[in-house]
Amino acid sequence: MEATVRKNFVFDKNIASYLEELAKETKQSMTSLVQEMIEERYKQIKVKKRIKAFNRLKGSATGLFTDKSIQSIKANREL
Repeated sequence: MEATVRKNFVFDKNIASYLEELAKETKQSMTSLVQEMIEERYKQIKVKKRIKAFNRLKGSATGLFTDKSIQSIKANREL
């Protein structure tokens, strides 16, 4: 069983009523609803971070660590 941590949050009245309404509508506890929303948001952020990391690596598999290609380096080297 996973360990749980107790946290206290303060919401605007509107947000609190939205949360209550959503919990009733989905037949979930407010806690599970908030957990689900946080997990979904976290996944979105994680995907964005992975895409950024991938884009930073773009070109490294083709040898483009600089603005020169391997072919241009080979063509310009002295034999």
